[in-house]
Amino acid sequence: MRAEKQTLTKEYAARLNASPFFIVVGYQGLNVGHMAELRKRLAGAGAEVHVVKNSVFRIAAQEAGVADLNGTLAGQLAVVTGRKDVSAAAKALKNFTAEFEKLKVKFGYLNNQRLEEAAIVALADLPGLDVLRAKILGLLNAPATKVATVIQTPARQLARVIQARVEKG
Repeated sequence: MRAEKQTLTKEYAARLNASPFFIVVGYQGLNVGHMAELRKRLAGAGAEVHVVKNSVFRIAAQEAGVADLNGTLAGQLAVVTGRKDVSAAAKALKNFTAEFEKLKVKFGYLNNQRLEEAAIVALADLPGLDVLRAKILGLLNAPATKVATVIQTPARQLARVIQARVEKG
């Protein structure tokens, strides 16, 4: 293998090792403006997209410990990686695909588990990580709030009775 390909392979392997997920997309038919828009949307989701040669990516994936990708890489492919929320990246891809209809989600990997297109779309439908955290905190705080309300209710009722008595005379 040429030195340039070895360098690219190492770079992509490092990128795959640094990311908990990657999503492979077909970008045939997208022009430079569309790719720039896709990069902008993914950057907002904490992800990035890179066009990669199939043979280089296949070797990089093997070096990164991903299952054998022989036979699954065909056509013009790009790889979406990120260090944050896979749901946000999948949502950006889903919205972009719905708007431009030229991007095709092929498959992905999340923590070394293969995801097909349907699973990636399901991830896109999930709320973001921050929203899920807020819901969990709300669920954890709800019982404490109810207990505090129950404890304060008799004191409030007693105060109202005393206030009514004072006003009455």
